[in-house]
This record gives sequence, C-alpha cells and structure tokens, in this order.
Amino acid sequence: MAFTEDCDRFGNQLARLIDAGIPVKEAAAAIGLPRQRCYAILRAIDRPAGRSRGPAGTADRALIVSVYNETGSINRAAKASKVAHSVARRILVDEELVGREKISPKGKLEAKRRCLELIAAGWSARRAAREVGVNERTARDWRQGIRRSNNKRIHPDGRVVDYHHGTVYTQSVTSVTCEGSGRPAISDRYLSTEDRIAIADGLLVEDSLRTTIAARIGKNVSTVSREIRRHSIEGSYLPYQADRAAATARARPKQSKLVVNTVLRAAVEEGLSRKLSPEQISHRLRRDHPDDESMRVSHETIYQALYFQARGGLKKQVQQSLRTGRARRKPHRADGQRYQRFTDPMVMISDRPAEVADRAVPGHWEGDLITGELNKTAIGTLVERTTRYTMLLHLPNGHDAESVRDALIAAMKDLPAHLRGSLTWDQGAEMARHKQFGIAADMAVYFCDPASPWQRGTNENTNGLLRQYFPKGTDLSVYSPADLEHVAQELNGRPRKTLGWDTPAERLRDLITTN
Repeated sequence: MAFTEDCDRFGNQLARLIDAGIPVKEAAAAIGLPRQRCYAILRAIDRPAGRSRGPAGTADRALIVSVYNETGSINRAAKASKVAHSVARRILVDEELVGREKISPKGKLEAKRRCLELIAAGWSARRAAREVGVNERTARDWRQGIRRSNNKRIHPDGRVVDYHHGTVYTQSVTSVTCEGSGRPAISDRYLSTEDRIAIADGLLVEDSLRTTIAARIGKNVSTVSREIRRHSIEGSYLPYQADRAAATARARPKQSKLVVNTVLRAAVEEGLSRKLSPEQISHRLRRDHPDDESMRVSHETIYQALYFQARGGLKKQVQQSLRTGRARRKPHRADGQRYQRFTDPMVMISDRPAEVADRAVPGHWEGDLITGELNKTAIGTLVERTTRYTMLLHLPNGHDAESVRDALIAAMKDLPAHLRGSLTWDQGAEMARHKQFGIAADMAVYFCDPASPWQRGTNENTNGLLRQYFPKGTDLSVYSPADLEHVAQELNGRPRKTLGWDTPAERLRDLITTN
C-alpha cells in the first residue's frame, strides 16, 4: 500500500491514540503497522513523536484541564497526569485552552504589550497570561521587568541569577543614585535613562538625523547610532529595555562568600542545623571570631544563598533550614512606599470634601462587591450615605474592571445630577477603570486606604444585611436582575432607626421630589 494511502487511512486514528498518551509502539501494534511506518505517518501529518514524548499511559484529560485551569501551567498539568509536556499541550490545544501555534518573536512583543495593559487594568497575572496565551510565570516576569536568557533571570536592577552555573552577580554599586530611579548613577561617559528616552522621542518624530539627536543629549553621533542599532527590535527602539540591557552588560560576576570560604560555610550550616536564624548566625559569628574578618557574613547573604538553592531544587532542605518554613522570599516595601495601584491615579478618601464625611449633602455613595464561592461570582452593592438607599449591580459576565464599570454607569445614568455627587470604593482591582466611570457618570471617585473597611461603614453594614439573602460560599450567578431588584426593594423598605424610622425609599423619594 502506498505511503499516502496509509496516511489517509491511519493518520487520524494514529493521532487520536498518541493524543490519548498511548506510546507509538503500542499504537502501531493496535492498528497493525510497523513502528517506523507510524513515526513516518506522524511526521507527514505534522504530529511528530519520539523519545521526548515521556512516560506511557492513558492521559487523564479531565485532570489535565483541571490542573491547568487552577495553575495556568502546562508543566504542572503534565506532571499531575504523568504524561509528557507535549501530550498535555496537545490536549489543552484540543480543548481550546492553549493556542495551537507557538508565539513568534514579533507576536511575543504584542503579547507582552497586551499582557501589561491587562495587568495595569487590574487583571491578575494568571488571568492576563491565559488571555494572551503565555505561562503565568512569564506574565509575572514581564510585570516585574525580568528578562530570561540562557537559563538566566536578569532583573531590572542589573542582578543576574544564573541557574546553570549556580551564581548570582550584579553590577558594581556606587554611592550615588539617580534621582527618582532606584538605579545607581553611572559616569556621564555612558548613556543614562533620560538620554535613551530622548533618543526614542527623537525617533518617534521621525528625526532621521543622528547628529540632531546626538547634539540634543550631548553625545557623539556614533554612540547614538550604535545604541539604536543594538537595541532596536523589529525597527522599534525601546529605551527602558535598552537601559536594562546596558545595566546587565555592565555586570561583573562575583562568587558568593559562602562559596569561596568553606570554613565560613560550615559555620553557617552548623548554625542553621541548630535552628538559628540567619541574623542570629551573622551576629554570633562576629562575637565568636572578633579578630577574623574572613568569618564575617551578613544575614542577607545567607538568605540569598538559601533562596537560590530553593530555586535550584533544594526547596525541602531550605524549608527545613528556616524557622518560617519558607522557600521563597516574602516581598517587603520600605516604610511609606506604595506602588501605584492603577494606571490612572487614585484620589484618596483623605481628599474627600468634608460635606461628604458628615452626610450633610445627599448624593454621595459607597460601593463594594460581595463575592460567592472562591470569588468566582459577585454582586455589586451601592449605598447612598445620607438615605441608606441601596442599589445592586448584576454582573453576569464576571467582575472584572470593564464589567463593573459598565454596571456602575448603567446604575447611575438615570439618577438626577444632585444625586450623583461621588462614589467611595476600596482599592479592589474591579475599579481599575474608575476614571472612565467618573467621566461617563460625571462623578468623583474616592478610594479608601488599604485594609480599612470602616471608611465605608455604611456599605459594610449593608453587605452584612445582604448576606441574609446571598450567603457566603454560594454561586451568585444564579440570581437574575429581577432577583436583585426584589432584594433591594426589601432593604429599601425597612424602617431604619438612624432615619427616625423612615425607610430609605421614603427618604430618597423626598430628595427627588423636593429638587
């Protein structure tokens, strides 16, 4: 029988067996063809298979899909079901959870741009990664400005973690720091971040004369030309990426003190075996060896060595060494330092007018979400501070920033202007589009401080009342807009002691009719 006829007759059947995790040898026996013939058929139909396919066995499609949905990692899904990465990936492709084609370099740039846009809009790294078709770890690296190259992780500050050689090195640090940057200042001989931004600005206005750009930043023309040639991707010059690459190029490898000094390393290991913390070990060494400078090591060096081992596969041993049981550093911020929560700046509750705080003027609202099981479903809640009038937002398509924005606009658009004064919310990711809502509804939006629910006390109290109708841990997507309207009417019809036993509906009616 001709080879093309074999491909037509057995190709689909063979592909199904391979996708199910059946080894080529067993699949060949099942359909009655030589094994090498099956390999050739698989190559011909663009479904190559070989030794890299991993262990035999039937793939558990449901388990692969479940683990991938939970972790966002094809590797973890493959390990959980004990099949090769390629098998798990093909199943996820069939389930339309993963793209069929790998992302090209140009497509990866577009995916990175889109991923960072989604994260800036309040999406989690996991959700943004799935949206653009990349691994969750890749999305987190993009968010933190980390690049990967030849089994290395290159951080924005120039620190390089080389997993292949087991070293960590960085650029030499000077005592002067660039104002507003977090990166050590360098000699004027080299291009600074500001110089690279000026180059990018010059190229954006189609200033093709390198001499003009060079004169503007005070550098030689050849320096500018070299910079553009080295750090342009697909014809686009990226100043911040160029700056990080230059910082990495300036780095000089340096072995850790604990690698070079075996006596010091043994002393540290002995201290860890006694359950001492790295800081206790560091200070005790200084006391026990007052005249020996070689027996000095900072607690930070010990921590870095431990956490680096954890990334290299010694996670269990590291967890046993530290009292906290952590195998990864817990990030901390300096006192008073806080990252910008959203792309659009927030106006904090401390800047809210006094008339809002004392409830003297109606039309100021507090809002929040009550969530269901595993935070998968939600209902938006709005409470007017003066009348305690409640409105509920139906969110059938999820509670991302766009859905919440649209629901808020729909709820507020029919209210009179004097009842659209302001909205106070917490710093949840669902409010990433707060500026767009504020413009559409002509309302000011104020944000509470982190972990300060008492700053929206009226709304928190109302959420407690709503739990009578929408218990925690339930699926809130089963409720229709009519159900939400019925619950809101019941709450707004309850007499309130704080209102002199008027109902919120009566108070709101009076405000509308008198104005």
